[in-house]
Amino acid sequence: MRDILNDLEAGRDPDPMKRAQANMRQPLPKRFYKAVDRAEGEGGFVVRLDGKAAKTPGRATLVLPTERLAALVAAEFAAQGETIDPATMPLTRLANTVVDGVSREPDAVMEEVLRYASSDLLCYRADAPEGLVAKQAQAWDPVLDWVRGGIGARFVLSEGIMHVAQPREALALIGAHLARRAEPFRLAALHVMTTLSGSALLALAVEGRFLTAAEAWAAAHVDEDWNISKWGEDAEAAARRAVRWRDMQSAAATLDALDAAAPTP
Repeated sequence: MRDILNDLEAGRDPDPMKRAQANMRQPLPKRFYKAVDRAEGEGGFVVRLDGKAAKTPGRATLVLPTERLAALVAAEFAAQGETIDPATMPLTRLANTVVDGVSREPDAVMEEVLRYASSDLLCYRADAPEGLVAKQAQAWDPVLDWVRGGIGARFVLSEGIMHVAQPREALALIGAHLARRAEPFRLAALHVMTTLSGSALLALAVEGRFLTAAEAWAAAHVDEDWNISKWGEDAEAAARRAVRWRDMQSAAATLDALDAAAPTP
C-alpha cells in the first residue's frame, strides 16, 4: 500500500468512486428484463436478469461478496418499473462503484477517507451559543473517546472554522485502521458514510458498531438541526437530506450484509 500520509500531505486527490459514478449518469433506460434472481458465481454471488448476470456501467459482471447483499441488490432490480432509475437503487449504485472503481484502486479511496479525518467535522466546535456547544459535546465527545480508546488516535479540537492540523501519529493510526478494512465493499461503504456525514470518525464508529447509522446521522446534523429548531426547515433542503439518508442507510446495510457473512472469531 502507498504511504497514505505522504500522499495526503502532497495534496493528491484521486477519487475512483467519483470516476465510477460518472459512468452511471446516463438517460434512464427501459427495463429490459422480466425475471430477477440470484445465484452463486465465480468470486461471490451474481444477480441474474432473465438468467443472465447483471453488468456494471463499465460492462463488468456485478459480483457481490455475500448472498445477503446479492438479495438486497436483486430486490432493487425487481422493484424497477418501466425504466431503470439508478436513483432508486442505492445499493446497486454502491456495488457498481466498487466493481468499476474501488476494487481497482482501494488505496485512493482510503486516502480520501483519511483526508476527511484530517479535518474531521467532530474536531470543529462552536464557541456559542451555549446550547449548541452542549449538543456538539454530547453527540461528538463519546465518538472521540471511542476513537481514542479503540484505535489509540487522539484528535485536537478547535473552535470555529480555523483549520487545526491533526497529529501525524493520530492520522497514521487511522490509516492503519483503514488498511485493515481494505475489502472493497467495506471500504466503499465507509467512503459513502464519510462523505455524507462529513466525518470519517462517525463512519468508523458505525463500522465498529459503536453507533448505529441513525445515531451517526443525527450526530452529523447537530448544527443543521440546531438551525432548523431556530429558523425552521426548508422543503428542498429536507428533500435533499432524505436522499442522502437513504444512501447512508444503504451503506450501513452493506456493512450489515458483510458482517452477517463474516466467520465468528
